[in-house]
Amino acid sequence: WSFDETIIVNDDCANKVHQDGLDYNTFRTYTVGVFAENVCLKNLTVVNDAGNPIKKGQAVALTVYAKGFKAENLTLKSLQDTLFLGPLPDDLITRYDGFLTDYERYVEGELESYFVNCKIYGSLDYVFGSGTALFEKCDFININDNRAIGYVCAPSHSLKQALGFTFYNCNFTKEEGFNAEIYLARPWRDYGKCTFISCKTPSITPQAFDRWNDTYRNQTARFEHFDCSLNPVDWAKELTKEQADKILSNAFKNCKN
Repeated sequence: WSFDETIIVNDDCANKVHQDGLDYNTFRTYTVGVFAENVCLKNLTVVNDAGNPIKKGQAVALTVYAKGFKAENLTLKSLQDTLFLGPLPDDLITRYDGFLTDYERYVEGELESYFVNCKIYGSLDYVFGSGTALFEKCDFININDNRAIGYVCAPSHSLKQALGFTFYNCNFTKEEGFNAEIYLARPWRDYGKCTFISCKTPSITPQAFDRWNDTYRNQTARFEHFDCSLNPVDWAKELTKEQADKILSNAFKNCKN
């Protein structure tokens, strides 16, 4: 089987009214949710085709609240907020008391995920959350949603989390003919962490990283890069080979095994 032959599709979106009379909100829109440990999704496509996030809001394809998750040859498609890797930021755990289930609000320990040979499509903040994850040999493709700016990652890790999102030998591109400015990441919360190692970034704007609107999260965000042909903002850290190798070793140990 290939990922083109098995497709799971749904169209819930943040501005849609749920059966409880409230909006779905971002975190109830997922097409597939993973909550059990040591799950592997392989050779399939997961889609949220709600469309037009400007009118409909966020639409998650895959949500993961689990340890030991692995995705291989997986394609994920949506526009805004394609892939959510839990847990939630601390402030949302409090905000959504009585709205989200307890197993979505409270999780024990680190939630590690490993993505290899995957394709992830989106337009805005389409890899987001506080999970620890390693992406190896994955393609990230920005889709035109009629906005002039796009962002791949929106991390919300706490300061106590050492790894965050690690991208190794990944490729960041955009749809042919799409002329928007594309940024690798912007911090959804203070201390959000993303590390990019030996990635191809032909479609990424030279600044590479954004501080998130008019915030001062550039003072706390932990954005790092090595061997990515980038010359980004001065608050992103360029790693030495030794530092990059150490991060990769820890990421493979914690996320792949």
